[in-house]
Amino acid sequence: MSGSSAPDSALDPGPGGRRRTWAELLAGRVKRQKHGAERGQQVRAAAVQLLRRHLNLSHLLLEVGGQLPAKLRPSAWLDLRTNCGDPGALVGSALRDQASRLGVPVAVLASQTVASSVVQICEAHAEPSCKVLLDPEQRKKLSSLLEITGHLLEHSMFSRLSFCQELWKAQDSLLLEAVWCLHVQNIVSLQELLESHKDTRAVVAWLFRNLRCLCEQTEESSPHAGIAGAVLSDFVRMFVSRGFQKNLDPGKNAEAERMPQIAVAVLRRMLLFTLEALADGVQEESSAHKAAQCWFSGFSGHTLRSIISTDSPKRFFRHTLTQILTHQPVLKVSDAVHMQREWSFARTHPLLTGLYRRLFVLLSPEELVGHLQDVLETQEVNWQHVLSCVSTVVVCFPGAQLLVTDWVARLLARAFESFDLDSMVTVFLVVRQAALEGPSVFPPYADWFQS
Repeated sequence: MSGSSAPDSALDPGPGGRRRTWAELLAGRVKRQKHGAERGQQVRAAAVQLLRRHLNLSHLLLEVGGQLPAKLRPSAWLDLRTNCGDPGALVGSALRDQASRLGVPVAVLASQTVASSVVQICEAHAEPSCKVLLDPEQRKKLSSLLEITGHLLEHSMFSRLSFCQELWKAQDSLLLEAVWCLHVQNIVSLQELLESHKDTRAVVAWLFRNLRCLCEQTEESSPHAGIAGAVLSDFVRMFVSRGFQKNLDPGKNAEAERMPQIAVAVLRRMLLFTLEALADGVQEESSAHKAAQCWFSGFSGHTLRSIISTDSPKRFFRHTLTQILTHQPVLKVSDAVHMQREWSFARTHPLLTGLYRRLFVLLSPEELVGHLQDVLETQEVNWQHVLSCVSTVVVCFPGAQLLVTDWVARLLARAFESFDLDSMVTVFLVVRQAALEGPSVFPPYADWFQS
């Protein structure tokens, strides 16, 4: 009985007293709780996270009955840079005042203000529809904006995470050069910006679309050719170094390894686009031809020289060669026998032979022949690409004749020893293809057959 009477006594007002409700009793208990420093930090962190995800700066300013002060409007920052000795300090002071008035962290306010400004600059003069480079006026405005943003970063008044999240909300308006400028001027790196996107597929699609537009629009005679080349080189370098780095840490979670996934996916999509354009018979003056030519130009020693000391470029070249040799393996051996004359070095599309030669730069003739053998033994292949690659090898490498002869001799010995018909077919196709390039690079087919 005594155990069951306790709850009732809590509600019993006693003689002459008023019965208290449960809400009153619980309210008193909450007041007596002590919130430690750790609890306060958790609450603040949760509040900042909530602001980062849901704060709409424009709506918040309207709610408090005002608009962004003149000093904080990015349209005025160019004048500040010209007329003020320290524009960053002036903007920083105004941001602190405004953040205090709104009751939000100054870093969040600054990040959203800068992100909104970057988008506005990209949206100005947004013709043509497929545009990836800034015009001179946009470049000037963005330079001023990022100079002041650098000051905010130095004084811990800028949140990179909040800035990246805000930028991706308007990703369709972002210009590729503007994103590159953020990297070059050390506001936020390309890797950090790309990894901050929650949807890997979406960021791969965005990169593919913009890189393709960049390559289609790049003309050697264009006044923007230098900037376009620098943008392309930096992206290719990052994709190769991060997508093909050695021994990724197995202890890292999938989120930490998103950049290699993005890099490999973008490189694959760009290569498939160019190979499909070549298969369709791309015309020299077409946008697809320009895009393929520009993209392949990125696979140069000049582009990759800063990472050439690592193994990433060689792994990338081997991986790319495998993709080419196995792309759309629809041709049968009988097709190859009838058509291989059309796949000689002279008759192969110059873009494809040029790509082979770029890939050969870091791969020795011995590595090339070994790689060809590995691919032929383990995968279904595109015979047109395999045999055009053989032609390119024997034409471009003076010592290739001996290497190919030794290779087919080993294949022939294996074919007779184990009755391996596939090896026998490969031997005759490779020798016939090499012989098509003339006696200066390989013996005539009849002479080889008699020997």
